[in-house]
Amino acid sequence: MDPDIILYTDGSALGNPGPGGYGLILEWVGKNYIKEVSEGFRHTTNNRMELLAVIVGLELLKQKPLNVLVVSDSKYVVDAVSKNWVTTWQKKNFKDKKNPDLWKRYLKISKEHRVQMQWVKGHNEHPQNERCDALAVQAAKGASLAVDINYEAVNPRK
Repeated sequence: MDPDIILYTDGSALGNPGPGGYGLILEWVGKNYIKEVSEGFRHTTNNRMELLAVIVGLELLKQKPLNVLVVSDSKYVVDAVSKNWVTTWQKKNFKDKKNPDLWKRYLKISKEHRVQMQWVKGHNEHPQNERCDALAVQAAKGASLAVDINYEAVNPRK
């Protein structure tokens, strides 16, 4: 698949769980278009932020369908999609699986595009991955953090 869009993503949680954030970069292949987005949350997990970065990136795409290459350092996200685990989890209604709210949201938005996952080693001088990491950490340290409602409903802050 030749991608129309490359979506670079990363998530962070300081303390895991703790304050967290995601960072993403959208690059339109062959065009001079790059967009950076990040958001922080007061209490969440690293895996939730890794997955949320992918979801938000896909939700930002106005044109549909697009060939999207997602580049992530999250084995959790990349393997769940590439190895089709998430489809099996869905068939079992996400029984005993974490983050069902986000996985359902991912499955809904991913159907609007042709998504391919690519894993990259984190903290390995990959420029876009390093930038996404910086965005995620900066967002997690922000002064005005959003509430990850679905996470905090089950895991209240202590």
